[in-house]
This record gives sequence, C-alpha cells and structure tokens, in this order.
Amino acid sequence: MFPAPIDLDLRLVRCFVVVAEHRHFGRAAEALHTTQPSLSRQIRRLEQQLGVRLLDRTTRGTHLSGAGEVFLPLATGLLRAAGQAMAQTRAAARPREITIGYTRGLLITPAVRALRKAEPEAEVKTRLLAWNDSRSALLDHRVDAVVTRLPFATDQLQVTVLYDEPRVLVVPLDHPLVGRESVTLDDIAGEPIPHVRQSDPLLNAYWRVDPRPDGSPAPDGPLVDDLEDKHELIAAGAAVAIGPPLDYATGLHPGLTTIPLRDVEPSQVVLATRAGDRNRLVTAFRKHAEARLRTHQSHPARTSGVGSVRSSG
Repeated sequence: MFPAPIDLDLRLVRCFVVVAEHRHFGRAAEALHTTQPSLSRQIRRLEQQLGVRLLDRTTRGTHLSGAGEVFLPLATGLLRAAGQAMAQTRAAARPREITIGYTRGLLITPAVRALRKAEPEAEVKTRLLAWNDSRSALLDHRVDAVVTRLPFATDQLQVTVLYDEPRVLVVPLDHPLVGRESVTLDDIAGEPIPHVRQSDPLLNAYWRVDPRPDGSPAPDGPLVDDLEDKHELIAAGAAVAIGPPLDYATGLHPGLTTIPLRDVEPSQVVLATRAGDRNRLVTAFRKHAEARLRTHQSHPARTSGVGSVRSSG
C-alpha cells in the first residue's frame, strides 16, 4: 500500500533550498525576488507541513538545524526530479525543440545558425548560463547542450573537447605587471587570489592554480559571492585572478585588463550533453559545433564516454 499523501508545496521547498544555499535570508530573498518577511512566512509554512524546525537564525547568521541538514539533499532531489519530469514530458510532446546553453565569452552563433538552416522546422533556443551552472543546467533539463569550459564533474554527461583556450592573469589597469607581454606564476607568487563562496572545489582550485606546480598552496585571498564581486575586488587593487580571456564586450570589468599567463596548461572549451540523449537535434548540433566552433583549436576534437574527460592543470 502507498503511504498517506502529503501535500508538500514545491515552491516552499525551493525557498528552503535557496535560503540553505545562501545561509542568509536577505540574499535569498533577493535571489527569489521576494521580501524577507514573505520568505520567512514561507519557511514557517514548510516547517509546519513537515512538523520540524529546518533553520536556526542567530546573530551570526542562518544555519541548518539537524533536520534541515537531512532535508536539504532530499529537497534538492525533489526539485531536480520535478524539473526532469516536466522537461521530459514537454520533450515528448514537442520533440522538435532544443535549448543550447553557453557561458560568457564563448561564441556559439556559427553552429546555432547552421543548425537552424539545416533544421528550419525546429525551435532552436539559446540560454546564457552562469560560469558554474553548466552541469546542473544539463541534468535539470534546462538546456540540452552547452558550450562551456572544463573543469566540472562529467559523470552522466558526454563531453566533446572543441579547442584549447589560454588562461590569463586578470589585474587592475594600474597593476605593475601591465604592459608585459606575458607573466608566470612566479610573478604573482605573493598576490592574493579570491575564493568564490560556495563554488565547486574543483573549479575553485583550477582557476586559482591551487596547489602550484611545486606543491605550494596558492596565496589566500578574500571570499566573494560571485564573479562580479571578484572583478570589483580586483579593480580596487585588492587581489588578482586567473581566468579565461574575456574582453569588455564579454564581461570584463572596465577597470581590469588581462595578461597572458605562459606557464600553466590551457583550459578546454567543450560541448557537453546528457549521456545517452537520443534527441536527433542534439546529435545534429554536436556535428555543427565540431565543424564550426573549432577555429582556434590546437588539436582535433575528441569525444569521451561518461566521465572520462580530465581537465588540464
């Protein structure tokens, strides 16, 4: 027999997950486009439905209770399962649709145009993703393919490396190294490099080059909440960073410039899709991406099975 039905409102579950991610009601309310009093009421409603306290608010911030620690991964799974159910149901009704994701600074237009020309009856949509959202967007079925940068966990995904891309040093315009043709890690041995709060540890370590090739740790820098905060911090002269070769048109702060970094392995630009996805449009887009997005590659594209691509650096 099935257990008695429980009327669990997924909107309230999402509110809880966002608060748990931010550990702060104010920032969570901003992310959800609501007010703190309204968000507090929704959390209380969820706690009443479950019959437990999920969050403890103190003068030092918001923390998960013991029950909240147990509920958080379950809540995240509920939201993901609901998103997948909706996406797969819609896909069954509208098989002639594809959403292609990309991260800032990467050009997908030639491949998208080629797909639209080859598949004039298909609905081809594009979506800009946050720099650390590619894997989740695929597994949540918000996108069907994404052009992005490694590293990220590749299990459950099929990943095709399109080309290598150099890593650069990001500095304020008045930094003493500005004007150099290139720099090395030794040139910034004492420069603090920020940590992005709640970033994937793999990404954080990769873009900080931590540890350094000689085994020493990267110099510690301040904690920041997102990429824009990091750029503002660097522009103020409080840190430097290692990143992809963005320019002012693709998201670089106007107070910053970049210098080629010559003693680190390049990053890899990849096309990622869900492993085993049989959508014909995904296969077609992969063909166009390999043909049209590899103009700067330094090696032939290669396709991995599930989880077999390993990042450089």
